[in-house]
Amino acid sequence: MITDQIVHVLSRHWLPIALAAVLAWLLRNRYHNGLNKYPGPFLASLTDWWRFFDVYGRRPERSHIALHRKYGPVVRLGPNTLSFSDPDSLKTIYGLNKGFVKSDFYVVQQSVVKGHSLPSLFSTTDNDFHMQFRRCVNSAFAMSALVQYEPFVDNTTKLFLKQTERLYIDQPGTCDFTQWLQFYAFDVIGEITYSKRHGFIEKNEDVDGIVAYLTKLFLYVAPIGQIPLLDRLFLKNPLYLKLSEWGLLDATFPVAKFARARMAERLPELEKDGAPVVLPTSEKPKSPDLLSKFLAAREARPDFMSDTLVQTMAVSMAFAGSETTAISLSAVFYFLLKTPAALARLRKEIDDAAREGRFSDYETGLVTWHESQTLPYLDMCVKEAFRLHPAPGLPMERIVPAGGLEIAGRRVEGGTIVGCSAWVLHRDERVFGGDVEAYRPERWEVKGEGDEARVKAMNGTMLQFGMGSRTCIGKNISLLEIYKLVPSMLRRFDIRFDDPDSEWEIVNAWFVKQSNFVTRFGLRDIVMPEKGAEAAEE
Repeated sequence: MITDQIVHVLSRHWLPIALAAVLAWLLRNRYHNGLNKYPGPFLASLTDWWRFFDVYGRRPERSHIALHRKYGPVVRLGPNTLSFSDPDSLKTIYGLNKGFVKSDFYVVQQSVVKGHSLPSLFSTTDNDFHMQFRRCVNSAFAMSALVQYEPFVDNTTKLFLKQTERLYIDQPGTCDFTQWLQFYAFDVIGEITYSKRHGFIEKNEDVDGIVAYLTKLFLYVAPIGQIPLLDRLFLKNPLYLKLSEWGLLDATFPVAKFARARMAERLPELEKDGAPVVLPTSEKPKSPDLLSKFLAAREARPDFMSDTLVQTMAVSMAFAGSETTAISLSAVFYFLLKTPAALARLRKEIDDAAREGRFSDYETGLVTWHESQTLPYLDMCVKEAFRLHPAPGLPMERIVPAGGLEIAGRRVEGGTIVGCSAWVLHRDERVFGGDVEAYRPERWEVKGEGDEARVKAMNGTMLQFGMGSRTCIGKNISLLEIYKLVPSMLRRFDIRFDDPDSEWEIVNAWFVKQSNFVTRFGLRDIVMPEKGAEAAEE
């Protein structure tokens, strides 16, 4: 029989047949979608395992910068993956209504609750779902809503200033500044979301081990996201998820448990026998926090905004709301301490504003959002930290729509994964000047008409919050925290390195987190208004 003959041939010649199959697979990868015309590491053109191990090494941003400097504006990072560094590619890849969708790299980041993945605004790959979801909650994150959240940020910031004095002035010692800033960011987002801090600052500890868990999760997400199929073998194994759905195992992510517990503490009356209860107006939470806005969206759009999506938003706030803001705050302070001239100029700007009576708080040193917007050098320092150390450290992957498109003058076939890395884009010498590795806030200064176009081009190339319809929805909240805390801390404290010669350490696990940023604090006398300024205020 022919079947017997086939089995006989396979049994005798399985090795050469297997080798031929592997060779055919590698050749297919090499010439897939005509991507062989783009330069890059040879192994990367054959298998995604090249980028898996590059990311697993925890410093892929260095590889990407070096590859683009060697090969130019387009680099092949995988059999079906291209990285672009030409700023002209941004509007095509991330522009509105271009038809691009997020890759499965983002699916790996979806939380799991009771055996089901929870697509969030950040992690969904469905543009229609994203559009509806964002429409429901967009007003809660608008710049006009900042005034409602500022009292929450003020509460946590005042406590942070007080605890910094108690822990690092009254009991002099060193501070793990990156961790301390993450505790701050986590408590701020807790208060904005639930009107309740989680207790990181009060306890000066990682509550429920949630920060450690997020660190481990991102160390998993970054490399596994390069070959998303692996996630189906590990955290999202179908058998594991089904057993969790049946209640035999608990596959719920700790960060989801964390958010659910906070919601239950705040709103135990919202669930009754598993069914949502619409509260009378008089019983609704009065505080204009995010959770109340999510619940209002549920009432306005019950056909779409389910309890699950309300929870998903709460999980998302805990998931990314602390990590990226803490990274950016650490970058601002680190580069200022490493650049004494910039620190001196910023402190002078703040102190001059204080002498002129431009601040409303001369007791705690707190700076309001409106007051921070009158400090132009502060804005330059923050933007330069965003440029030199953006929080996301991998290309923001998108899939080219069917039929293909031209990207920055190059034809790319449909189904190809493309993306830009903020770490690469922010070091484009044509846009930012020849000294791209230097922290120089003055590059953002507008002194004359010629500078306006240059700064506009720089702003248009910045990718730290993403771009287009998938821009980080929490961007304004993050900016609120950063622009308030930095000047408030500098009014109240002298901050210095424990070891001036030390360098921080960086781990790129999707978000580029710092460590070994150890500081000491000295207490400053808050600069008071001069008599003329006081009279003018009166």
